Amino acid sequence: MGGKKNSIVVNILHLFYSTALSSGLNALALIVLAGYLQSNQYGLFSVALAFAMIMSYFTDAGLSDIVLREGAKQEVGHSRLLTSYMKMRLLLLILTFALGFFVIYIMNGDNAKLMQTAFVLIVPMVTGVALQSIGTTYFQLIEKMQYYGLIRLVSATALVLSMSVGMFLQWNPLLVTAMYGGSYLTAGIVAIILVGRHVRLSFTEPFHRGLLKNLGAFTIGGLLFVLLPHLGPILLEKTISLAEVGLFAVAYRIPQALQQIPFVVAGAYYPVLFRTFQNDQLNDHRSHQRMQVKIMALIGMMMTIPFFYFNEEVIRLLFGEQWSEAALPLKILSLMLTLQAVNIALADGLTSMERQNARTIIQAIAILIGAFLYIGWSSRYGVLGAAFAGVTIECIGLIGFWVCTRARSELFKRVLFPYLSLFAGSLWMIDVYLGGNPWAAVTVHLTIMVVLIALDQELRLNLVKAFSKYKRVMHNGTTS
Repeated sequence: MGGKKNSIVVNILHLFYSTALSSGLNALALIVLAGYLQSNQYGLFSVALAFAMIMSYFTDAGLSDIVLREGAKQEVGHSRLLTSYMKMRLLLLILTFALGFFVIYIMNGDNAKLMQTAFVLIVPMVTGVALQSIGTTYFQLIEKMQYYGLIRLVSATALVLSMSVGMFLQWNPLLVTAMYGGSYLTAGIVAIILVGRHVRLSFTEPFHRGLLKNLGAFTIGGLLFVLLPHLGPILLEKTISLAEVGLFAVAYRIPQALQQIPFVVAGAYYPVLFRTFQNDQLNDHRSHQRMQVKIMALIGMMMTIPFFYFNEEVIRLLFGEQWSEAALPLKILSLMLTLQAVNIALADGLTSMERQNARTIIQAIAILIGAFLYIGWSSRYGVLGAAFAGVTIECIGLIGFWVCTRARSELFKRVLFPYLSLFAGSLWMIDVYLGGNPWAAVTVHLTIMVVLIALDQELRLNLVKAFSKYKRVMHNGTTS
């Protein structure tokens, strides 16, 4: 069943360094590519890449979460589960290619260069992403995130190397695009090889029908999650000028990108939540969820603080003086970093308790209300109205996820009320009295967060215990 599992803190650290390195390498690859291709060539690549990203989601359609749920059940064998998962991914891959290329042809059939670019990029990239996902899902299931991180790093390293070699040898743009997709395929093959070393893969195994349970809810929930970051720009184009849409997009991009950091913690806790719930360890499940919410809330707050007080400096540094009007929207949208982190933790708790339907309904309600807020508030208040709409959507999600959580009273008393009320109150007070001196504001607010950690005995003891365990593991040269 995968051997001895890592501790949560070990998995968090593996995910953290792999996420940081792979994200940096991926960004470097795109920068290298942008410098090599001409603007029209890069435009073709960008359109093809957008289609590839969307199609990559449809090869999963929420199945990876279902695999974690089913794999947490003691009576389910990993070999049968994984081969069933691979069969469904293969079927979804074929259907995705058929439907995806049909849509691309309908939309861009008269553009031969785009069709060529899309084909040479999408086929290897989407196939590679599907294979990588099989590997990362399995290693998340057996709670060995070092292999999860290795797959991501192989993908990112192959990407940078192929782009660098392509530039050095002056390959034509179509070949460079094909190598971009081939990098994902290379990492996908590595992922399957790694999986094959840990579990027997046999396509003669009978199909595990549990993968079909609540598949629709997981698929719709995933689609809503993909849709949410694009909701604002899509709707705002109808209510405010394109220049204002650009300001909103610049401000929104920062919290959207930083959302990957709390995902690191979520990725480590997710399989543990499934395992404890499926084995009727309900007290452990509540304890793990409580700790996850606390840790992710703190991470969200720590990320919010510098962007809230240094909004002008951040915008000028990253985008230049011409985007300075995006500073105030960034200040408002930085609150999303805290709200999103808490929402992810609460929503994962629902999914691990087999309440994915509730999670999907809440997401749908938040997006529906959010659409009206984006239209109404942006029409009246412009970009600032749109920023407040984005934050309000996260507030609606938080309330909904909390209400549907069975341990809502305990979470409210021990986490949500003390943490969020202290953060909101100190944010308002410090902004009023120290807002003109961002260095002082950040220093005071971070000090308050440190004091909060020190005062929370449960959090403090768990962190000390976790890092002591990690030091022992590293000292012994093994994973615990």
